[in-house]
Amino acid sequence: MKILKFGGTSVGSAQRMREVAELMHAPHLQRRLVVLSAMSGTTNALVELAGLLYARDAALAAAAHLAQLRQRYHEVAHELLGTAAAAVLPYLDESFQTLHELAAEPLSAAGERIILAQGELLSSRLLHGYVTQVLGRPAVLLPALEFMRLGADGEPDAAAIRQGLAAALLPYPHEALFITQGFICRDAHGHIDNLKRGGSDYSASLIGAALEAEEIQIWTDIDGLHNNDPRVVAGTYPVRELSFDEAAELAYFGAKILHPSSVLPARAHGIPVRLLNTMQPDAPGTLISARTGPGAIKAIAAKDGITAINVKSSRMLLAHGFLRSLFEVFERHCTPIDMITTSEVAVSLTIDDAGRLPQIVAELQDFGVVAVDENQSIICLVGSLTQDANGSAHRAFAALRDVPVRMISYGGSPNNISVLVRTEDKVRALRTLNADLFEDIEGNHLSS
Repeated sequence: MKILKFGGTSVGSAQRMREVAELMHAPHLQRRLVVLSAMSGTTNALVELAGLLYARDAALAAAAHLAQLRQRYHEVAHELLGTAAAAVLPYLDESFQTLHELAAEPLSAAGERIILAQGELLSSRLLHGYVTQVLGRPAVLLPALEFMRLGADGEPDAAAIRQGLAAALLPYPHEALFITQGFICRDAHGHIDNLKRGGSDYSASLIGAALEAEEIQIWTDIDGLHNNDPRVVAGTYPVRELSFDEAAELAYFGAKILHPSSVLPARAHGIPVRLLNTMQPDAPGTLISARTGPGAIKAIAAKDGITAINVKSSRMLLAHGFLRSLFEVFERHCTPIDMITTSEVAVSLTIDDAGRLPQIVAELQDFGVVAVDENQSIICLVGSLTQDANGSAHRAFAALRDVPVRMISYGGSPNNISVLVRTEDKVRALRTLNADLFEDIEGNHLSS
């Protein structure tokens, strides 16, 4: 079994869905399960709808917004399915009836999660309808809400997912193509929930792990994971091979092509993950596996919205338990730490969630003088740094000689060098690093 996940832009129009259907039926594929995101723009539209329903005196605006979304889906259905649209429209309208019912009463958090689930339900109905009604090919639509489960801790319940999938597939021993939804799931109480933004990647990896799949393919609109941010750096190129650990670091620290958690289930089961481009299906993309490719530093990612906190205290010197007590402050406020550096009298650390910052600072003031720097960015250089015989780390630090660096984290992981800079300096730092690490004096790629 292979798992093929297609993102929102890959199914963002009738033509894109036709192209996805061709990829799903490639001759070399045997048994496969397709995981779909919502059509591009749909989740944003549903978030906006929920916002209107939460707002006072917005009923008319919400009704108009919903009518516009329904019209868009009817148009896509007619363009994609032609005369066969009549067989699928009733299923699409089930989702819109659900949305209308939720719009008729005060919206709750549970209702909002039901609203957000409709995007994947709509896209999977459309694609399944096209494959079966227009192409006349067999395909089984597997409702993700029947097998995707969260545990009591809010994390995916791997055992329940495995059991649910086995039961869902049992009636179809000879079928070759299955279609399901990414992102959506049920919580431990059976209520509709989701895996947060970008969660369709995570769904694909969880499903692949549960089925012990041969390979997990993540199809997007870019040909693999690039060595730098192509939105702000010219001349980037896809990295052909990464290890699981390298890919996980890049995803966590800002590589948008991959959900931060999506590598973990695949790594636990040794399942290769391949990042591919629906617009260029013949491109090799990026292979993520237990192996790593050549080169010490392979790629750079950046994460914005970082807050740096410095705690200075003479009590630190030789104080047993000081760091433990300090970290417990962040644990009490459910705020994870990204980077940390220490000296004899100070600790500097970063967080990416400042929602509880005032309360955290108030408690930290019991330890010493607290200083806070907001609008920071972490730049993460990822690779096999144990292979750094050519001094790539030295070149990286030299490249940043004209960029004010707030913190450096190096040595805690064999795959990661992280530096903290002001967000206003981020683009300059990314471009400088790219030129010094990945290009020769004539601007040619040093590796690819």
